[in-house]
Amino acid sequence: MAPKDITGAEFNQTVRGEGITLVDFWASWCGPCRRFAPVFEKAAENNPDITFAKVDTDAERDLAGALGISSIPTLMVFRDDVLVYREPGALPASALDSLITQVRELDMDEIKRKIAEEEAAAPAEA
Repeated sequence: MAPKDITGAEFNQTVRGEGITLVDFWASWCGPCRRFAPVFEKAAENNPDITFAKVDTDAERDLAGALGISSIPTLMVFRDDVLVYREPGALPASALDSLITQVRELDMDEIKRKIAEEEAAAPAEA
């Protein structure tokens, strides 16, 4: 399945919920973005159970700004409504495949438990 182009209005709906979602932040003028696009598309074809989404940072400046995207391409990976990876730079196919394998193997119950503990230990904001 090909990556889906999403807008700022669709972002939260796309990344929330169960499962794995990869989001590629890109722009048409960006050379590394153009080189990463076929790698991202091939990974989408090879992993039909994962959602692959693309955000055009030129068209979605408000979303890119709100998320602090300052370098493209930037890849964000969500699993079960938790951001588990966020890095700028174009990954080679082998690195993207490895990342997908690692995300699949995450113990999300443990991660969510740690997040809950950190939130409980954080001082309340005034």
